[in-house]
Amino acid sequence: MPENIVIDTSVLISALVGSNGPGREILRRCLTGKYIPLISNALFQEYEDVSKRKQIIDICPLTQKEIEELLKAFYSTCRWIPIYYLWRPNIIDEADIFLIELALAGNASQIITNNIRDLKNAELSFPNLRILTPETLLRGE
Repeated sequence: MPENIVIDTSVLISALVGSNGPGREILRRCLTGKYIPLISNALFQEYEDVSKRKQIIDICPLTQKEIEELLKAFYSTCRWIPIYYLWRPNIIDEADIFLIELALAGNASQIITNNIRDLKNAELSFPNLRILTPETLLRGE
């Protein structure tokens, strides 16, 4: 049975700009149904904003149209989760709280990010939620 996971924008962007690598493999596994990526309005907006930045488009091996098509395919595998309850775990980067809220609302087992430091060491802990890098997730399988 596929696992519910939350994919941070840093992982999605690394999948777009790198022709290989763990971010690309995570994206591939979402597209093939191994994982069910959870998404919320806030995460969707962040994906859209960052993927359209000039500095990202300039280093991406894909054309802008190919990026849009890949994102559409990815979004079609996502499970949209409404957020009704806001948590305040008091993490280093307060702007990333929505990732924890999404993971909790969608019953995700893990958040996949390249910025572990920003999400670890919260004052409010969630023992069933793991914060992993793409490399760690792939190694653990």
